Amino acid sequence: MKIRIGFGLGVNSLTNDMDRFGHFVDELERLRFDSLWVSERIAGNSPDPVVAMAFCAARTKKLKFGMSVMVLPGRNPVLVAKSLASLDRLSNGRMLPAFGLGAPTLAEWSAFGIDRKARASMFDEALPLMRRLWTEDEVTHHGTHYRFEGVRVLPKPVQTPPEVWLGGAAPSELRRVARLADGWLPSFTTPAEVGAGITEIRRLLEIEGREIEEEHYGVLLPYTLGTLSDAYVAASKARKPDVEVTDIVAVGIDAIAERIRRFIDVGASKFVLVPAAEPTDAWTPELETLAEAILPMQTR
Repeated sequence: MKIRIGFGLGVNSLTNDMDRFGHFVDELERLRFDSLWVSERIAGNSPDPVVAMAFCAARTKKLKFGMSVMVLPGRNPVLVAKSLASLDRLSNGRMLPAFGLGAPTLAEWSAFGIDRKARASMFDEALPLMRRLWTEDEVTHHGTHYRFEGVRVLPKPVQTPPEVWLGGAAPSELRRVARLADGWLPSFTTPAEVGAGITEIRRLLEIEGREIEEEHYGVLLPYTLGTLSDAYVAASKARKPDVEVTDIVAVGIDAIAERIRRFIDVGASKFVLVPAAEPTDAWTPELETLAEAILPMQTR
């Protein structure tokens, strides 16, 4: 099983200007992290994921990049398919698309101009449509939310088609992974929960008559090399009151390595390290510490 370790920025990342983000991307490439993942939140400080991925594509040669995750309902799937196909083409196939329904806040839903009750059905219609646009010469579609006649998306992406990752661990989200996804990338979760989720997805895949590659189960892993802030602990407790914060967030370099090994034991092989708090100065010391201790766990 190929182990891959990438790095992710949260929704409120302050790594969002040319100098800091550029230096950060350069260091990920130099240290040979597998990938960069950028979150989407309109009201968050993190850069728009498509813009950030385009910046990364132009600045690097080997680093892969994805969004964790990009909101799909409320966007025109033809235009999304076009922009991502172009990005995959210009990066020589380094794009890792991941989509979601959007943040559970009224302000975010209203910004996308959709009824929150329609999000799931819009998503379920849009994603298969995008795959068709990436692979078929011409697409005609008459659906509940989208109607197109003879639409063509060119140029086609290098990947045929790009493999789409979905997150979430609720029963409805696991069912969507089994129906539509090429990979699973949950966040804020424990090894036991991931193991149970993989088992359930495999059961659902049999029902759907589909397959997901064994190496396409991953985890967004929050970590800190220092101490967790009171605000982070409080937010974690509010999100999962019955789970110890340190069962979710790996505290210290040894805990990160140990947590990854536990995730590998239950079937995960793709990891995205997400800092609970970003360094206040240059990224280099923290990234070098992680690279020295954690990247040797990657397999060729």
